Order: sequence, then C-alpha cells, then structure tokens
Amino acid sequence: MLGPIFIREATVAPKRTKTYLGRCVYVLAFFLLLCTGYLVLDGSRTLTSSSDSARFGGWMFTLLAPLQWLVLSSFAAVGAASSVAQEKDRRTLILLLLTRLSGFEVVGGKLAATLLSPLSMLLAGLPLFLALPLLGGVSPTQVVGVFVVTGASVLLAGTVGTVVGMWREKTFQAIAMTVLILLMYVGVGEAIAAAFGTSETWALAASPLRALSAAASPMVALSSQTATGIGAFVLITLLLSALLLIIGVAKVRVWNPSREVRFKTPEVESSDQVGETSINWKVREPRRVWDNPILWREIRTWAYGRKVVVIRVAFALLFALSAGLIYFQIQDGTAFEPGGRIGRALPAVTLPMTALGVIGLVLVNALAVNAVTGERDGLAIDLLLVTDLSPSEFVFGKLLGVMYVGKEMILLPLVLIIYLAYAGVVSVENACYLILGSLLLNVFVAMLGIHSGLNHVASRAATLASLGTVFFLCVGIAICMTIMVSFRGAFQLQLAPFLVMILGGGAALFASLGWRNPSSAIFMASFTLPLITFYAITQFLLQIDHLYVFFAITVGYVFTIAAIMIPALSEFDVSLERDRGAASDRA
Repeated sequence: MLGPIFIREATVAPKRTKTYLGRCVYVLAFFLLLCTGYLVLDGSRTLTSSSDSARFGGWMFTLLAPLQWLVLSSFAAVGAASSVAQEKDRRTLILLLLTRLSGFEVVGGKLAATLLSPLSMLLAGLPLFLALPLLGGVSPTQVVGVFVVTGASVLLAGTVGTVVGMWREKTFQAIAMTVLILLMYVGVGEAIAAAFGTSETWALAASPLRALSAAASPMVALSSQTATGIGAFVLITLLLSALLLIIGVAKVRVWNPSREVRFKTPEVESSDQVGETSINWKVREPRRVWDNPILWREIRTWAYGRKVVVIRVAFALLFALSAGLIYFQIQDGTAFEPGGRIGRALPAVTLPMTALGVIGLVLVNALAVNAVTGERDGLAIDLLLVTDLSPSEFVFGKLLGVMYVGKEMILLPLVLIIYLAYAGVVSVENACYLILGSLLLNVFVAMLGIHSGLNHVASRAATLASLGTVFFLCVGIAICMTIMVSFRGAFQLQLAPFLVMILGGGAALFASLGWRNPSSAIFMASFTLPLITFYAITQFLLQIDHLYVFFAITVGYVFTIAAIMIPALSEFDVSLERDRGAASDRA
C-alpha cells in the first residue's frame, strides 16, 4: 500500500549494522541515565523503603519521558527533511516522479521509510520504561500514555520534515524551516493553552509539552478530564499529520521540479533584430570575482537559495517573541525571580535566552553542514578538487560565508545579552563573558558542520552526526548535570557514575569526529570537551566562578576547533563517491 520506496527501506534496513547499533546505543544511553540516577541517589541516601524506591522511579520517569520525546521528535524531523533534500540534491526525486508512482507512494512511502528508525527506537525503549513500574511511583497507564503522546509527536515531526523537504529546494532551507515550524507549533500551542487556562482539556489538546507532562503525571489515571485532553491532543496531532500529508501528496508534482525559471536572452532570428534585441534586453555586465571565489559565492550570490530570507524572518519572529517575554519579565519584576528549584535561584530570563541561543547554534550548524554537502550533491566538489584552489581558501571561505549568511542567528542573541546588561539583569562582566562565549560557540558549530560535511559522504549522515554532537553537548550533559545538582549528594559519591557517562559521551564524540581520520588531538578533544562542558554547566547552575567557566570553555573549544580545522587545512581530504561504495561493502 505504501509503495516500493517503503518496501525497499523496510527490506534493506534489517540488513544494515547501523540499524541495530542505533537501537542499542539509544536504549543503552537511557539505561545508563537510569543507573546514574540510582547510583547518585543511593550514594546520598540508601533506598531502604518502598517509598524511597517509588519516589526515585517517579522522578526518573518524569526526567526520561521528555528527553525521549525531544530526542525522537528531533531525529524524525531532521532525518525526514534531510532524507528528502538528499534525494533532490542528487536529482533522484525527479526520476521517481517520472515513473508511474502515485503522489501518495512517493510522499507517504518516503515518510514511512523515514519513520522506521525513530519508531523502532521508541518500541525498543518500551521494555526499559515498563521496568520503572516495578520500582513503584509509576503505573503502566502512565507509560502507555507517554508513549502514545511521543508516537503522535514523532509522526507529526516526520510529516512536517517530509512535506517541507518536498517543498523547499535547498537542504538548509528544508532543515531550518522544519525546525522553526515545529518550534512555532509548540509556541502557538503554549499560547492557546494559556488562553484556555480554565479548561484543562483544551489546554492539553493544544500544547504537546503539557500533554506529555499530564501523561507522565500519576493523576492521568484519576482524572477523566486529563485523559480526555490527552486523547484530544493525539487526535488533533493525527489530523494535522494527515492534513499535511494530503497537501504534500497534492503538491509534490507542482513543487518538483522547481518553477523558478531563469530568463534567457532571446535568440536573434535575423540581422535586422540585432538592434532591437539589444534595446529590449538589458545585458548584465560580468561581475568581478574576489581572490577567494568560495567566499565570493557565499556572500555575493544566493548560494543557499532566495528563500533563506524566510528563515531569517522566522528567526527574527522568534527573537521578537523571546525579547517581548524578557521585556515583560523585567517590567513586572519576575526576571530576577528563580526560574526553577535548581541551583541558586537562576533568573527566569535564563530559559528564553538559552532556547534562542541553542536554536541559533543548531541553525548555524545545519547551514555549515549544507555548505559542504551541497557542493558534493551538486557534483561541484570534484571540480573544486582539480582547480588551483587551496584548502585554506575553501575552509575559511566556507566558514566566513556561513557566519555571514547566518549573521541574524549569531547577532540577535547578542542584542538580547546587551539589553540584559543594560537592564541590570546581568553584570557587565558576565555580559562580556556571554558575548565572547557565544561567538566562540558559533565558530565551533560552524567548523563542526564543515568537518562533518567533509568526512561523511552521505548528506543525511553528515547532518545527523553534526547535529547529534551539538545535541549531546547542549542537552545531554545538561541532563546529567540536572541529575547531579537535583539529588544534592556528596560529590565524591557522584563522581564515579558521572565519569562513566562522560567517558561514554567522549567515546561517542570520538566516533563522530574521528571515525574516518582519527588523530591524537581529536582523541584528546573528544574526551576533554565533555568534561569541560560538565564543569561549565555545573558552575553555571551554582552561579559561581564565572571567569573560570569562561576560561575553561575558551581553552576547550579553541583546542577542539584547531583539532578539526588543521587536518582540513593541510590537504583536501574529502569523502567522495568511492568512499560511499566502500562503506556500502563494509555494511
């Protein structure tokens, strides 16, 4: 029913080693988080009674449920968008549309093939979550509710990624617009939930975050209104997915091939028409190319498509929303109030600032990956390798070009930092640390994207590896630190389990950064960068030693940038199509 695209993926996926490796790593990561939480809590207080065990099981369930939702929804959205964009970059989608395949077989088959991986991971984690009711504090009804909400969210995220990928031409446009659309969906849902604050059913039906929180709450089995709200959310999510799928099926042959046609100079049929043609057609003077043609193309042309302006406008809207929220918090005096119970009363403005900064880092990283993979998929990388273009011109041209194209994602968060310093929310010293640290992180994610694009022959693999590294450094270690600070046990008892997580994360980071060309510098950076991020987030939560935090981040990330930049500058070592064939033979 879903067509040959899905059948091929369903037939080939079980034969790939990475299919089972991804599931094992996913379940193992959650199991290690569970073990880490148990060891940390047991180090500070022994679980001697059933009430302690139930309290621990309930706390870990409320931590793992949103983490699973975030990981799988992000993986489905980015994976779907990049998979379709890769088909378009390699001109294979046009071939599919020339066949007898219907629009549903193309769009629905591609969506189902993309969702195989995240949905299989979701089912693989079900036994681990069903073990939590054995500790107490969690009922099987809560587990089922969380998995139903997560599954519906994964389906919607994959549908948005697939339809946007069919709509947009460039890979960066597809990924960035998918991320921004899903963020706006969450924001609109929260606004609707706030408007219907008196009606719990409508609030849960509109907001995925509230629906997930309600499904993980023990009250879901006691309140019929809560259960109705969760059911309404699932139904609305399925209807939205179906509506988007219908739009994609109806428009797939309208959007592809692109209707953007270049005007050409009319051919002269006779000598009498030469003068008339020169008058009616304005001949453009040739443009002078800079000494670095890569940088010239990135800055002076629409290398990422004209629709990148839409992405800039969408990010500006998110910036305006965050700025308005921070402004009202400052005006009513809530900006200085604690945003949570973790640490020493973090200001409430921390959450919107952090969210805007992380979104900017993700978009800059996706742009940097596409800067290299777009050249390869467009069959231009082979031509660049045979020219007299030096590696430094290519790397620095791409790096500076990415920073220029993504200047809104870099500068707008800095404007908020300056405003917070002006309003007295942060000191001038800390504002300087934030500005310099933000610029450093943007350079790091841009160079990380270029490194992944050079070392992965498949665009989807490069995108997922690069964004996965950013996700681990921004979210994964933050989750570990949240466990540590929340349990408030003795540090010497907590250090051992956290070292296991950090070393495991370092091994995964080394596999991502140095799997093709390992070096001692990349090895050292892979294992020291999680430790430095560990220290920085811990000190941030405790709000002490700001200068030491900035110094540690500067040393760690500058060393990592140098470790992945120097091999790229030494020679043009780029993964080509022959590497794809070798990788297929190994798989």
